[in-house]
Amino acid sequence: MNPPPWSDMIRTFGRIGLLSFGGPAAQIALMHRELVEDRAWLDDDTFLRGLGFCTLLPGPEAMQLATFAGWRLRGAAGGVLAGLLFVLSGAAVMIALSALYLAFGRLPTVEAAFLGVKTAAMAIVAGALWKLRAKALKGPVALGVALLAFGALFVWGVPFWVVLGAALLLGFARGGGQTADLPPARPAGTGRTVAIWLGVWWAPLLLLLAVAPGSVPAQAGLFFSWLATVSFGGAYAVLAALAQTAVDTRGWLTPDQMVDGLGLAETTPGPLILVTVFTGWLGGAQVGLGTAMTTALVTLWATFAPCFLWIFAGAPHLERLTAQPRLRGALDMVSAAVAGVIANLSLWFAVHVLFADVRPGPPPMPDPTTLDVRALALAVFAFGWLLILRRGLVETLVLAALAGAALHMI
Repeated sequence: MNPPPWSDMIRTFGRIGLLSFGGPAAQIALMHRELVEDRAWLDDDTFLRGLGFCTLLPGPEAMQLATFAGWRLRGAAGGVLAGLLFVLSGAAVMIALSALYLAFGRLPTVEAAFLGVKTAAMAIVAGALWKLRAKALKGPVALGVALLAFGALFVWGVPFWVVLGAALLLGFARGGGQTADLPPARPAGTGRTVAIWLGVWWAPLLLLLAVAPGSVPAQAGLFFSWLATVSFGGAYAVLAALAQTAVDTRGWLTPDQMVDGLGLAETTPGPLILVTVFTGWLGGAQVGLGTAMTTALVTLWATFAPCFLWIFAGAPHLERLTAQPRLRGALDMVSAAVAGVIANLSLWFAVHVLFADVRPGPPPMPDPTTLDVRALALAVFAFGWLLILRRGLVETLVLAALAGAALHMI
């Protein structure tokens, strides 16, 4: 297949970035719809293999999946384009909302509109899970792994890395068959890639440390770079470390503000880990507006620049690794476990959208008396409009947002 034109790449990944509401499950579902179903730029096997690979990396798996997809289509330049378009829309919205939040507090009408968007995201995820089930769950063992992964995460609260590690070991033990033809190795290219992207990541941060070593932006650059290297399991897995440092150690924001920031990140396009930008803005705002903007941008850089390093260094070896039967079996089991991970994220997200009071768990248990009737009505509308009537994605998101705002004003 010929690579798509750059103009189509910009339109498609720009659209994905603008519509990527609802956290990683919804974002992965959106990418599958846009790249596999609607345009056939990637096949299901490549998409799932890339998703399994990205899930094993530190950082936001959805952003890295977008970068992987861009790399598959147009090389490193395509990966940079796809990754930036996925992040920048949400980052701009998050910076604007952070400034508005600090000036005016919470904005009920905006929150009501985003409630509609979140219910539409629930419908997007449900549709994608149904379509992915046949591709990701090949056979009873894969189905069992997905169900066990879901139960381990949602019901028993097993750490994310334990679930994926167990799936890797099971797949490696079961792997068999003949080795496929191996593409040539490129060790020299890998070393050069690592050197280039380490320089891209650290050059501006080292300059900042040299000019203003004790400043809030410099502290943020160091902390969020460290966080980016240990953030296995997605945004939720690192919230404890983020809260402990930003709230307890640095005093950049209060616990209530941290919760509000997470709420804003859940309702804006882009990765959920954009809550780090909100954290950086509020930390820098204690010094002044200019420091708030600088800290937010440094935080954005330190959070997402490493993602390009992981993808561009590792993705070229993915086909070679999966040509080995045991490694291919391991990644197949990871893909099955990821289906359970997405189901866990989807249910967690739905419970917190539909109910105002949810006991943390595990498992998270909603208080039935706190059911949000508005959210339920919006969810019924979104599911019917998108999945039964099969109307467009943008149309569904816009109508759900307008309906949410209208219900609030009524």
